[in-house]
Amino acid sequence: MAGSMQQAAKFDDLREDRGTRVSVADTPILLVRQGARVHAFSADCPHAGAPLEEGAICNGRIVCPWHKGTFALADGSLIEPPPLAGLKRYPVVIENGNVLVSPHPQAGPVHTPTDDTRTMAVIGAGAAGAAACATLRAAGFDGRLLLIGPEHGMPYDRTALSKFVLAGDMPPQKIPPLLPDDFLSTQRIERVEAHVVKLDASTKQIDLSNKLTLNYDAALICTGGIPKPLDVPGSTLPGVFLLRSRDDADMILASLEGARKALIVGASFIGLEVASSLRKRGMEVTVAAPGKVPLGSQFGDELGRMFQRLHEKNGVVFRMQSKVAALLGDDTVRTAELDNGEKLPVDVVIIGTGVRPATHFLHGVELTDDGGIPVDSSMHVVGLTPGLTPGLNTADLYAADLYAAGDIAQFPLPRSEKSLRIEHWRVAQQHARVAAMNMVGGDEHYTGVPYFWTYHFGKRVEYLGHASEHDEVVIDGDLDAQAFIAYLMKDGQVAAAVACEREAPAARLAEAMRSTLTLAQARSAAAG
Repeated sequence: MAGSMQQAAKFDDLREDRGTRVSVADTPILLVRQGARVHAFSADCPHAGAPLEEGAICNGRIVCPWHKGTFALADGSLIEPPPLAGLKRYPVVIENGNVLVSPHPQAGPVHTPTDDTRTMAVIGAGAAGAAACATLRAAGFDGRLLLIGPEHGMPYDRTALSKFVLAGDMPPQKIPPLLPDDFLSTQRIERVEAHVVKLDASTKQIDLSNKLTLNYDAALICTGGIPKPLDVPGSTLPGVFLLRSRDDADMILASLEGARKALIVGASFIGLEVASSLRKRGMEVTVAAPGKVPLGSQFGDELGRMFQRLHEKNGVVFRMQSKVAALLGDDTVRTAELDNGEKLPVDVVIIGTGVRPATHFLHGVELTDDGGIPVDSSMHVVGLTPGLTPGLNTADLYAADLYAAGDIAQFPLPRSEKSLRIEHWRVAQQHARVAAMNMVGGDEHYTGVPYFWTYHFGKRVEYLGHASEHDEVVIDGDLDAQAFIAYLMKDGQVAAAVACEREAPAARLAEAMRSTLTLAQARSAAAG
């Protein structure tokens, strides 16, 4: 090993608040100084290849600049997704003020298999399902592991559908998988491609659409949301689409051949991302939605108007405070009639009016009013129905072996007194890691900061925290230049932050917001 060590940097040139990228024998390596020590890791995030030196070092963590995945500074191990694996670690020696690094990564610990006879079922083969499977195996679970979901193949990055696939930047079949191609086989994970017809919490039994019945020792439900269809005359006409899967994207792309005019129903994140994508293809795009401004309920009017101006500058036409009353056409949709009587010629209509939790198959659990599953901070399901689970008393209403994560989970929001559902892709993965570690006997709790990013006309907007309501918005920067951090304040504290072109400050904020912050504290954290 000594002969392979190469000089990579001067110790005094390294900083403690950010990493330094070097190349050792053509291997990109991130050097991080910690007191008198230096750590060396792989320089790019394993999720999407983000350059980690552009992120942040804080709270003993390396924070990815793009999607805010975090790794332990001590050893590079994964702390929070979206990456599902840790960083490679390289040997380091400091001699006479010089930092010497080997280009050969250290070998990881050798796992000794155990004779585990338990069966664990992960229901939902999306982002949360992938995170749960990776975490269960990384935590040492050696028993039978089932990944159940109707869609074919490996879990993939659904966020690419609205951001890149419909724009023509990426074919549906080229969407990056969330796990290595050989992960299921090497990790002995049984991929069951079927719908769950019934899960009985009292008997720990799962009935599948392929007529199989499975029994589990512990199960995680992470089935996500089902897009809400538009309930108006003509909503089933050809040319009217929902967007949830690669198959949906394939059908939409086929319909765009020769199409000129698109209507997006709903000014949600998905709806506006689709609008951006279709404008990139040169289509005429109209967005119809009942609100006063796009995303006003999430961000407030000032930020909502910024999104609207950005879209209008790029040719999107808005019909706000409008609803679609009917869709008209014979063999395919041709016209959309709004509730004010206006008729819009259309070639394709894409519905983006939200989702409902996919929980219809669950028996023995008392769901929330909107169909969500109540969980505690450990992601345990807490809503078992006494009458449907014989022998249980009130003290037993925790389902010790049943967990839920993601869009369907109504969970206690950290640093607040609220329990709610958040339909964010990364939150689903955060939940799934917590649940998986508890499924193998851990005592983990969700204490993270919700994070979401959205993409419009080349602008990447990040949302940290969650503001169910706010009483003030403080903006540092230039909204119309899309270079800013906006702080959503509630009772003098930062409830959430929205940032654009501020990736490193947002990385620092993502860590700082694990504590309750005043505006001054948040600004200080963002500045580093």
